[in-house]
Amino acid sequence: MSLTFKKAVPSEREDAQRILWTAFTPYVRNLGREITAHHYTFLAAAIERGDVYLALEDGEIVGVAATVRRDDGIYIDRLGVAPSRQGTGLGSFLLERLEEIARSSGLKELSLETAEMAEGNIRLYRRHGFEIVRRGPPSHGMDAHMRVIMVKAL
Repeated sequence: MSLTFKKAVPSEREDAQRILWTAFTPYVRNLGREITAHHYTFLAAAIERGDVYLALEDGEIVGVAATVRRDDGIYIDRLGVAPSRQGTGLGSFLLERLEEIARSSGLKELSLETAEMAEGNIRLYRRHGFEIVRRGPPSHGMDAHMRVIMVKAL
């Protein structure tokens, strides 16, 4: 597996969206919802800001990390891996690259939010040093499933 990591460019938006859509469909369905077109309207602007990163294998996008720069850190808004590549270490690869970016920029933390019922996600993030700092309902109000907010101090 020869992976590369890079910032997304506008011409890669559709492929990045496809990866996120296919990666998140089972997760969102477990929350009792369906993904609609509005879920990814943010992506073009995030790519323009330089906040979307890609994992590529042989030139093909296989993973996407959409982030938001916050005061002293990077918030990982979405981390998606192509379904055929889930469980292969690609999520870890993306998390490690995001940590390198944060550290080299002098930032103090990585943070994210995931559904409390997404135990596999929570295990992955804990393996990478994230700790649960808070639990609560989702701020968007689109479902009633509790979320965990996780932070990794750098």
